[in-house]
Amino acid sequence: MYNKSDIELKVAEFLLQIKAIKLQPNNPFTWASGWKSPIYCDNRITLSHPQVRTYIRQKLAQSIQEEFGSVDVIAGVATAGIPQGVLVAQELGLPFIYVRAKAKEHGTGSLIEGEVIEGQRVVVIEDLISTGKSSLQAVEALRTAGLSVAGLAAIFTYGFAQAEENFSAAKCRYFTLSNYEALIDYAAEHSIIAKGDMDLLSKWRLYPSNWGQNQL
Repeated sequence: MYNKSDIELKVAEFLLQIKAIKLQPNNPFTWASGWKSPIYCDNRITLSHPQVRTYIRQKLAQSIQEEFGSVDVIAGVATAGIPQGVLVAQELGLPFIYVRAKAKEHGTGSLIEGEVIEGQRVVVIEDLISTGKSSLQAVEALRTAGLSVAGLAAIFTYGFAQAEENFSAAKCRYFTLSNYEALIDYAAEHSIIAKGDMDLLSKWRLYPSNWGQNQL
């Protein structure tokens, strides 16, 4: 068995080191939703770093076996979950499929690409969980196609209560290699952020939709 807390901290270290995650508590980013955020995460950057990419691939594969047991196929969520899913499928020697954000408007009109076999047990791969909405749309598409969704695995989660509620309502188990709490703990311990910013960063995770209104 592996020590999960060590993995959480190592992945946090990697994501900060390669700038896949940037922390700016005093100069917040603006998300597409309009939310102000002290963090920006782009896990696609991991693909450009072989050591990081390999570690994430191996730990996702190992964790899937630990958490979900035997599965038949790996499914990626378009678009950022596709390359991560391919790497995991290769590591496990399993078939790979992926789920589009919406069905094609031409040709076969497919929503799911790849060979779909009804009854197969599938694990969904995502790069990042915020509210979980797009991830769970993919889960629902796979279920509608007749697959049995064992659960979902991702690299990182912000740990929003809304995500917990959404996954619970959808009756979908999930895990992530790292999370926001591990990230800010690592960042504070290694002086990447000032310890005085910890309270501000913690409040963002609890109240993300109105956090920026109090910072400007």
